[in-house]
Amino acid sequence: MSIQTKVNYRELAEKVLDGYVVTKEEALALVQAPDEDLLDLMNAAYQIRKKYYGNKVKLNMIINAKSGLCPEDCGYCSQSIAADTPVEKYALLNKDSILAGAQEAIKRKAGTYCIVASGRQPSPREVDAVVEAVQEIRETTDLKICCCLGFLNEDSAAKLAGAGVHRYNHNLNTSKENYDNITTTHNYDDRVDTVEKVKESGMSPCSGAIMGMGETDEELVDIAFALHALDADSIPVNFLNAIDGTKLEGYDHLNPRKCLKGVAMFRFVNPTKEIRLSGGREINLRSLQAMGLYAANSIFVGDYLTTQGQEPTSDWGMIEDLGFEIEECAL
Repeated sequence: MSIQTKVNYRELAEKVLDGYVVTKEEALALVQAPDEDLLDLMNAAYQIRKKYYGNKVKLNMIINAKSGLCPEDCGYCSQSIAADTPVEKYALLNKDSILAGAQEAIKRKAGTYCIVASGRQPSPREVDAVVEAVQEIRETTDLKICCCLGFLNEDSAAKLAGAGVHRYNHNLNTSKENYDNITTTHNYDDRVDTVEKVKESGMSPCSGAIMGMGETDEELVDIAFALHALDADSIPVNFLNAIDGTKLEGYDHLNPRKCLKGVAMFRFVNPTKEIRLSGGREINLRSLQAMGLYAANSIFVGDYLTTQGQEPTSDWGMIEDLGFEIEECAL
C-alpha cells in the first residue's frame, strides 16, 4: 500500500508538540515519504527531538555476559541454537568480568551499562549473580544499569529492581502479525508479558524493534504504536544485520533512506521517549548515520553482542561534528 496524500511534516511536528497523537495513516505516510522529502522529514522529526532532548546524545554500552546456545529459534539471532554460526559460547561471566565491563563503559563515555545474556530466561543462580554485580557497580560508579536477560517472572524482576537495575530491555522485535515468521518457540504476547512485569517491578521498560525482517510498512507502524501503548521509556530501533547461518540470511530489504524514515516515524509516534539507533546502524545507515541523530537521541557505543560496531572515537566525532554533545546523565 502506498500513501498518496502529501504530508506537511513541519505542521505535523508542531501538532505533535502541542499534544496531538498521530494516526496510523499519518505514520504510514512518514515511512513511505518520497526520497526527495527526506530532509524535510528529518528536520520535522528534529523539532520534536529538540524539544525533549535538545542536542544531547545518550551513550549506552553492551556487555555480552552470556553467549550462545540459546534454545529459542529467533531467525535474526546468531546465538540461537538453531543457527549455524561460529559465535563464542560461554556461561555467565564472573563478577570481576562484569565489573571490568562497567569500567570500560565509563572509558567509552557511556552513561548506561547494558548487561545482556543469551537464553530464554535467567536461572535463579544467574539472577543472583547479576544482582551481586549490579550492587557493586551501583556502589562504586555513577552508571545507570540496564539488563536484558530474557523472559522474567515476578520474583526475578523484583530482585533486579531491588538491586538497583534502572532499566530492563525486552524487545518486541516485530509486529504481532509477522511474529510467527521470525520465531516459533515463543510468541508476541510472551514478550509483552515480560515488558508488563518490568513495569510492575518499578524498572524502566526498554523495548524496541528490528527493521528489515520482512515486515510491511503497515506492520512497522503497528510496532511503533504497540510500543506507544506499552509506554516503553526507551525504544531501540535496530536494523537487520542478516548474519550468514541464521534463518534470515540473505535478507536485504533496507537502504539508508528507508531506515531514516522509519526512525523519524518512531519519533513522531513516541515523541517524548528515548529513541536509540541500535544494532545494524553502521551497515544499514552507512554514510547517513549522523542524520539518524536528528530523530534519535541515543546510540550504542562500541560493539554489539556478536557483531562489531564502529570505534567509540568515531561515534564521539560524529556527535561533535553535528554540534551535539554527549549526555552525562543517563535516565
